[in-house]
Amino acid sequence: MVFMMESGKTRRLGRIFRDDGKTVIVPMDHGVSLGPIEGLSDIRKTVNHVEKGGADAILVHAGLAKTVDTGKLGVVVHLSGATRLASDPNRKMQVCTVKDAVRLGADAVSIQVNLGSEHEHDMLENFSRVMDECGDYSMPLLAMMYPRGPKIHDEHSHEAVSHAARLGYELGADIVQTNYTGDVESFRDVVDSVRVPIVVTGGPKTDHVSECLRTVYESINAGASGVSIGRNVFQHQDPSKMTRAITEIVHHSGNPASPPPLLDEKGAAVRARPRLASFPKIRFAI
Repeated sequence: MVFMMESGKTRRLGRIFRDDGKTVIVPMDHGVSLGPIEGLSDIRKTVNHVEKGGADAILVHAGLAKTVDTGKLGVVVHLSGATRLASDPNRKMQVCTVKDAVRLGADAVSIQVNLGSEHEHDMLENFSRVMDECGDYSMPLLAMMYPRGPKIHDEHSHEAVSHAARLGYELGADIVQTNYTGDVESFRDVVDSVRVPIVVTGGPKTDHVSECLRTVYESINAGASGVSIGRNVFQHQDPSKMTRAITEIVHHSGNPASPPPLLDEKGAAVRARPRLASFPKIRFAI
């Protein structure tokens, strides 16, 4: 009998993605660009909340990976950084190496490329260097590919997002993270053009929980392999409940014929109708 050994990369990806091939990542890298914002001041407490809620992994910079007990969560160490105080916050520089991430026990590393930035070529060159180093350590690479710069008029347009996602795939990323285009059909086209898992970013904090959960629901139905949602989780009044609501959609209700269990204004479970168009217009009590 022949036994096939798993590669290091396969094992690491298995700590980020569940057996269903999907993942819920909670990024907490915002302290570099924005400082100790609400929800991240007590990082240990926040990590405990999202683990309790059933998240699969967190995405952090090296300092947090070094000092915080991440429990059973997968860990993605982010290698890119820039602050909002810089003259060009969209110019992301490498602030950590893959070797450092290996020392920290990372299950993957991530970099950010902003397409349309005046420094896009520098970030693409860095992508190449990081890819090479990832190969040396069998380390999965998550590429945050965002249309963001002077020439980008709509960061969520199908044309811009599909180009960004395809670029990450073409350059060798194992996971591509990008924006949701706003509707199922156009995003399904983005997913179909990329042969590696796509996760959808949560973006800025929304005014209504339902907006975030709708994006999660539609993204998964369009074929996304998961989501990477930060501020809409850790800045929620109950991060554990918000995480649980997201994981329920991602891991148990991705099929349009089996819509997600929701919560009504009193916190009771309700079930939407099967059609995407009938996603209930209610306020989620979580």
